[in-house]
Amino acid sequence: MLDICLLGTGGMMPLPKRWLTAMMARYNGKSILIDCGEGTQIAMKEKGWSPNPIDIICFTHYHADHISGLPGMLLTMGNAERTQPLLLIGPKGLERVVSALRMIAPELPFEINYKELTQNEEKIDMDGFYIQAFRVNHNIVCYGYSVVIERKGKFDANRARECEIPLKFWNKLQHGETIVEGDVTYTPQMVMGPERKGLKVTYCTDTRPTDGIVTHASGADLFICEGMYGEADKIDKAKAYKHMTFYEAAKMAAQAKVKEMWLTHYSPSLPWPEPYMEDVRKIFPNAKAGKDGKSVTLLFEED
Repeated sequence: MLDICLLGTGGMMPLPKRWLTAMMARYNGKSILIDCGEGTQIAMKEKGWSPNPIDIICFTHYHADHISGLPGMLLTMGNAERTQPLLLIGPKGLERVVSALRMIAPELPFEINYKELTQNEEKIDMDGFYIQAFRVNHNIVCYGYSVVIERKGKFDANRARECEIPLKFWNKLQHGETIVEGDVTYTPQMVMGPERKGLKVTYCTDTRPTDGIVTHASGADLFICEGMYGEADKIDKAKAYKHMTFYEAAKMAAQAKVKEMWLTHYSPSLPWPEPYMEDVRKIFPNAKAGKDGKSVTLLFEED
């Protein structure tokens, strides 16, 4: 299962009851934070989640509302006596930006590793899942991210017996190993069924609509997308500042055939997104207005 929580849903500046942009995912004992705006630590505390197990922090871009909470987050991790390395992922210039922010958090008891993105699309393999980064269209270099958990097929014990595969090799075959014993070769394909549906969450903010977003969000179980403006007459402003309206986000969700969409990254001039959602759902029925602390546990489909 994959736990997802929107920690902050605000853009540009925090508001009462709305912190700046951040999303957290938890899977198989690992935690991933995407963006770390001002108030992210408070949002975590309010949700009852902890920064201690965060293994990876991904940044979409380096505007302040997406990274201003990082120095305090690093200090909190250090004060909790963290020693394991932390991986940071973001556009080119990541190490320079973080080093500057660390002027106020210079001493940490753990190592920071950097993965700077330079290509339009980059895949980062992790333990049991992968992160897919992809360029979007903002007024500075900006990336969206998909967290993807693939799921192997089922082990077929009957086929293993029919192939007369020794029991001692079954576990290795389940984990993708090929076994050679004498002049006989046993492969996972001999005993594993077809891949089963996994889980995918796609997250993007601060962008105009692009075909690439639709492609990377295709079939996602959850699509978390910027909705800077709910007012239809703000379309010209959205284009000028490289942001999106609720309705543009909903159109992409429909094109990508995602299961569910949450809007996030609201303009501070938009205190209540819900009044606009009826029109949004005419475009994509399973659209929801995100809010701080909104969470879900995504489960694998039953066989």
